[in-house]
Amino acid sequence: MKLELIDWIIIASTLIICFVPALFYGKRAGKSTSEFFASGRSVPWWLAGLSMVATTFSSDTPNLVTDIVRTNGVAGNWVWWAFVLTGVSTVFFYARLWRRSGVMTDLEFYEHRYSGKAAGFVRGFRSVYLGLFFNVMIMATVNLAACKIAGILFGMERWQTLLLVGSLNVVFATHSGLWGVLVIDMIQFFIKMTAVIAAAYFALQLPQVGGLSGLVDKLSNVKGPGNINYLNILPDFTSNWDIAVAVFIMPIAVQWWAVWYPGAEPGGGSYIAQRMLASKSEKDALGAVLFFNVAHYVLRPWPWILVGLASIIVYPDLKDIQTAFPNLDPKLLGHDIAYPAMLKFLPVGFIGLMVGGLIAANSSTILTHLNWGASYLVHDFYRRFIKTDATEKHYVFAGRIATVFLFIVSSALVFFLDSALDAFHIILQIGAGTGLLYLLRWFWWRINAWAEVAAMVSSFAISIVLLILNKNGIEFSTHISLIITIAFTTICWVTTSYISPQTDKQTLIEFYKKVRPFGPGWKAIKIETGFTDNELEESKNNIPLGLLGWVSGCTMIWSALFTVGNFLYGRLELAFMLLTVFAISTFILVKVVKKVWN
Repeated sequence: MKLELIDWIIIASTLIICFVPALFYGKRAGKSTSEFFASGRSVPWWLAGLSMVATTFSSDTPNLVTDIVRTNGVAGNWVWWAFVLTGVSTVFFYARLWRRSGVMTDLEFYEHRYSGKAAGFVRGFRSVYLGLFFNVMIMATVNLAACKIAGILFGMERWQTLLLVGSLNVVFATHSGLWGVLVIDMIQFFIKMTAVIAAAYFALQLPQVGGLSGLVDKLSNVKGPGNINYLNILPDFTSNWDIAVAVFIMPIAVQWWAVWYPGAEPGGGSYIAQRMLASKSEKDALGAVLFFNVAHYVLRPWPWILVGLASIIVYPDLKDIQTAFPNLDPKLLGHDIAYPAMLKFLPVGFIGLMVGGLIAANSSTILTHLNWGASYLVHDFYRRFIKTDATEKHYVFAGRIATVFLFIVSSALVFFLDSALDAFHIILQIGAGTGLLYLLRWFWWRINAWAEVAAMVSSFAISIVLLILNKNGIEFSTHISLIITIAFTTICWVTTSYISPQTDKQTLIEFYKKVRPFGPGWKAIKIETGFTDNELEESKNNIPLGLLGWVSGCTMIWSALFTVGNFLYGRLELAFMLLTVFAISTFILVKVVKKVWN
């Protein structure tokens, strides 16, 4: 694809607009680790929320959604739409608790909530596992998507792409800290949304697509794999039961609370927790997570989905993509490549906007993961276990060194990612089945550090067993494997909670006084603290109100998402019905939020 002068000007302009403002935060970020990793705990809700949305919009996200649409139809997106339940539960049950804890990272939480050597072990192990191994794998996956896009659009080699986007990211991550990341995220979000909306518009204008009406008419008469209807928002429960179980029933019934993954953690965690902890108040933490969930699930999906649907008409088979791009490396050929393949139809000027938007998408994710990963390695490992008495400037410098180190390792991994696929699945499986513990540890005093150790070890062990069985011809479907992992892991950590040494009572009392978790699971500790019901009422901990907010929030987000979809499809009667549901649920949600905030 050839870029004209106007495209280069637009690319340069977007980069200048995105990155130059962050330069002014270098001095502030260098004052202390609190500024470098947590922005001095003074971030307003709208900035924290925008940063969360921008971070989860990486260069591989449109590719992923396109892959889902081409293989399982629009309904296949329930594998991530189900995480609305996770996100909104964080809003009403966990955001304020995280902010009250006062920790700098979510891993520091372990030594506030638990006691003994096990608490230190969990914090140290997860700082390396998440900050290094898990984190670099995610960054490598994001950068691999960038390499695919650059390869199909410009014929660039992997090292060229990594040098271009990587050098930009590592310079600003080391210089500006979290403040720079937040400001860059804010600007990049609007650039990226403009770019993907433009991509959807021009995809629909293609003669072979014929606009929205042409898209709907053509795909209504086309059946996909397993006889699926590409346009259906819900899976077909009558003729495609296996697909319905995989993409809808398991995510809605189990996956949202059972599986840990950055950005969709049961109870909050990773960079979502980082933004909540950096917020200037409990109110800002709650508002940030609520805004994130609305923007993440309502504003962004349909431009990606429309391009994915249009690609089915333009490139019905993978061989059509290979024919259109004969120089494409066959190893990169897959349904996810259909999104960048559709970008060849963008007119002059908009190509530059899209390239700038894709660089922004890559940067917003990588910048966050560099800062988040460095915070774990420095604050939760180096400062906690290796050098405990250095100055703040020393730890900031260590954070910058860790940032560069993470960039180098993740970039190197891009060249070996295909051979590391099995290892990546094992790493993911370590988080499977542990989600229930992360939800309940805030509300049940008996859960201890040894239970967390048992959860991690048992999840890893059962994952290895399932992998060995699979290699020897004994295969389980994905949802059966998930259920086995959850059941085994849950039995192990619950049993451990009862038979292992309990958390020191004074630690529990101090945690309760500071965080004020609610529910009957802390009744015994509440008595020890001497808190009265009136004192706890001031904390605004109201389970029925939280449940109402959770249900109305989920209903509002899903109804808004499907209202937009049905308007696009031209199904006006259903769209107006869903719009009514959206209005009612929004009214209830606003009332609940006002009561919580006031």
